Amino acid sequence: MKRIRHSPEQVIRKLREADAGLTSGKAVADVCKDLGIAEATYHRWRGQFGGIKADEMRRLKELERENARLKALVADLSLDRSILQETLRGKS
Repeated sequence: MKRIRHSPEQVIRKLREADAGLTSGKAVADVCKDLGIAEATYHRWRGQFGGIKADEMRRLKELERENARLKALVADLSLDRSILQETLRGKS
């Protein structure tokens, strides 16, 4: 079976659809079949994304990108600092 990657927004949308199906009285197996996912996938997603809303997920992804960018800047500045210190030690 071909593996499908879902974006976090798609996962949250499918979990909301599953909640709607479960509240209408369907079994978990039936809801998962309607969504086209395995029960194990449903339970894993529920554990990971249980109470997160779509806008919170977008904000989280945005913060993760910003954090990665800042980490790269710190690494560059640390490298520049160490090069300057090496240069100063060599001149004395």
